[in-house]
Amino acid sequence: MNHQNKNEGRYKVKEIKVGIIGFGTVGAGVADTILRNSDVIAKRTGVKPVLSGIADLDITTDRGVAVPQELLTTDGFGLIDKSDVIVELVGGTGIAKKFILTALSKGKPVVTANKALLALHGGELFAAAEASKADIYYEASVCGGIPIIKSLREGLVANRINRIYGIMNGTCNYILTRMEREGADFDPILKDAQALGYAEAEPSLDVDGFDTAHKTAILGSLAYGEWFGLDPIYIEGIRGLEQSDIKFAMELGYRIKLLAIIKQNCGDVEIRVHPTFVPKDSMLGSIMDVFNGVMVDGDAVGQTLFYGRGAGRDATASAVVADIVDVGLNLKFGSHRRVPAFRIGPQFNRLVDINEIESRYYIRIELLDKPGVVGQIATILGQKGISISNCVQRDGKTAEHVPMIIMTHKAKEGNVKEAIAEFEKLPVVYGKVKFFRIEDI
Repeated sequence: MNHQNKNEGRYKVKEIKVGIIGFGTVGAGVADTILRNSDVIAKRTGVKPVLSGIADLDITTDRGVAVPQELLTTDGFGLIDKSDVIVELVGGTGIAKKFILTALSKGKPVVTANKALLALHGGELFAAAEASKADIYYEASVCGGIPIIKSLREGLVANRINRIYGIMNGTCNYILTRMEREGADFDPILKDAQALGYAEAEPSLDVDGFDTAHKTAILGSLAYGEWFGLDPIYIEGIRGLEQSDIKFAMELGYRIKLLAIIKQNCGDVEIRVHPTFVPKDSMLGSIMDVFNGVMVDGDAVGQTLFYGRGAGRDATASAVVADIVDVGLNLKFGSHRRVPAFRIGPQFNRLVDINEIESRYYIRIELLDKPGVVGQIATILGQKGISISNCVQRDGKTAEHVPMIIMTHKAKEGNVKEAIAEFEKLPVVYGKVKFFRIEDI
């Protein structure tokens, strides 16, 4: 009998009052999921999320979710006091930060999907959580419903992380997929993506690589135990990518992907985002359309791949609600900060500047079709210590200029850029020289 009484609390369902701040697309998805599935969640976990309120400046627009009117408010700070857990879905780095810091200062756990805020101010937010002994969960900040944060924080905790490769922006992957399939140029496909709702009216965050960089900052910090922020990350987007390079990549056995690269070699860490040649028959090379994929290489587990829809209302809401349940279990069993939001370590030597990385390279040069020009190019490469693994010439757009494609062995980026600068001074070279880094995954 005593044993039964002792365990009654363990099996009793605990209600968790959830306050949502931000009633946009994801906020509506989270509210809808809680209203529809709270009983299922309670049966599975012993924790029942219930809405304590939803705060937004606009509480009159119909979001397609039947939320009781009395739960809607414009007072986000007031909602914090009435809730057990705060879900921040405002976005941005202004008022959202104030909401989170206020909640943490009151000891209230926070769930957020705000990748930009975490990338830029994660150190400050996690320090505040540490000081108040409150939880921050942020699964939905990277790749929507793909459980990559939980995997790095918990599932792969026994591993030293050798490499992480990520295709983490569905807009860019959609554009690149259609450029390959249809042979169309970047600009018209971007306009189609905007019309379909895959790209914003102002697409810079996606196509210039910053959205991927925010996610990369979070994953890199989790992998190597230091909050890097955005400043040391090399960022290059897909704007202006030319159809000819898409075609040449395919001929050579590759696809171009906007790739996040996080890796360490002998204690030196690289964190970068840029269009990359990826083998088309590799796991990552096979990820098409709006889908995302993250490959994690651990010293014990080897290569693992996480794949799925990286954005969208329901996929992101799924991750947010999973975090709410984790927080609820922590509250139920009095185990706050059971999994710290962020922990320092393991140590590394230094972050490698982009000009110091070593990679294989694809270089495309438009040359005058006359004797001796190939020798001039080869001489410059030799002077810079760059070895050629493959060299081909294709028919050009004009009778005078032909594209020369060079694939190099591993070379230092700074040397490659110096060689390209020398190429562009030659009178036999037409226009700008294009180059891409190659990852033979």
